[in-house]
Amino acid sequence: MSTDVSGQARAAAILARLDRLPSTRHVWWLITLLSLGGMFELYDLFMTAYVVPGLMKAGLLTNVAVSIFAGPALFVAATFTGLFIGTFVFGYAADRYGRRTIFTYSMLWYSAATLVMAFQTSGFGVSFWRLIAGIGIGVELVTIDTYLSELVPKSMRGRAFAFNQAVQFSVVPVVAFIAYMLVPISPFGFDGWRWVVLIGSTGALFVWFIRRAVPESPRWLINQGRLDEAEAVTASIEARVIADLAGKSLPVPQSHAVEEAQPVGRLAEIFEPRYRGRTIMLMVFQFFQTFGYYGFAAWVPTLITQQTGINLHASLLYSFIIAIANPFGPLLGMSFADRFERKWQLVGAACCIGIFGMLFSFQDTMLLLILFGVLITLSNNVLSYSFHNYQAELFPARVRARAVGFTYSLSRLSAIFASFIIGFFLQTAGTKGVFGLIAAAMLIVVISIGRWGPRTLDLELEEISR
Repeated sequence: MSTDVSGQARAAAILARLDRLPSTRHVWWLITLLSLGGMFELYDLFMTAYVVPGLMKAGLLTNVAVSIFAGPALFVAATFTGLFIGTFVFGYAADRYGRRTIFTYSMLWYSAATLVMAFQTSGFGVSFWRLIAGIGIGVELVTIDTYLSELVPKSMRGRAFAFNQAVQFSVVPVVAFIAYMLVPISPFGFDGWRWVVLIGSTGALFVWFIRRAVPESPRWLINQGRLDEAEAVTASIEARVIADLAGKSLPVPQSHAVEEAQPVGRLAEIFEPRYRGRTIMLMVFQFFQTFGYYGFAAWVPTLITQQTGINLHASLLYSFIIAIANPFGPLLGMSFADRFERKWQLVGAACCIGIFGMLFSFQDTMLLLILFGVLITLSNNVLSYSFHNYQAELFPARVRARAVGFTYSLSRLSAIFASFIIGFFLQTAGTKGVFGLIAAAMLIVVISIGRWGPRTLDLELEEISR
């Protein structure tokens, strides 16, 4: 980007125009489109928990009691190994090639890999293609967070991420219900788990529609020195917002910070004094939050079976009932997402996960198991939308996707180990041991975010990253 005064002033003016936009139908439509793209990603990700019983039934995975290095733990670990590669190795892609381009091609990547996985006939084949799909999902996760944070005005970033997560998580009860209906049977002689996987690969059918309707991030264009394109995108969004307002004038742009002119940042930059503290804080947070989030979400049918001794079909039914709660956590969060600091939302959610998890582990009646399962799910989803927003706010545009990908990759890495560790705790200490582990991890989350997390509420992205 041009470093002269006029170039900096023009960039600042474009950013000010973006951040002054009111919350109108067109702005929410852009948020919805990005969220719909992420919905297919969440289907694919949460499918992990619900196809495991079917894979075990088909003899493709051994029972969890046989070995912690086989069975469902291996399949879940393959998923998160792919996610780690996607976020750590390829997280930079959206910074280099653009948010819109990578949003599109990562979606095509994991859809194609999931399609291939549905036709595998060995545990190795299923796990291998699950890993390949996980790479695409990991890239998509990073890209959507980066993309969304840069498109929406500062006054509604919290609500935008809460809505984004509500739309995405609305697919979780869908995949749970589909699994409940299909996994125990074999329609047309084709294993039910394969049908569940095939349905997850249909996201590719929608990708080009979404791509055509969503513009490139003006912030990314500015950092590439493409000010004319950034101006055109911003003007197009403004025109549609004005149409939503029935011709009323937009608010007057205020003065706005602008970042240093640098098209693509270096990973080493996030460890320089300016960003080192928040990078380490996020690394610690991401490593331990996974134990609470995926420790429950990826294992819920297995945990219910272990706790009650019920059969596969009943376990999937109760898991579906719990999964219905997924969209309601972020929807609840929309009422306070832009009222309280993100860091304290994270702290509160982590405390609730630890407390409700321990209470879950002491229940022996199905009604109370479902109640505390729902409360854990709601808390997990408040944690999720809060941190997806928070991590994208803390770094400059030139390195945002790379920084988010690097710190987020720690959660993918910990999920690999968590799969085996939770399998070990489940085998040796039962559900009480699993939720004791989760409570300890949530305590570390509370300390890291509460003590070292910076303030971001209603601040310009460029102001936060100074």
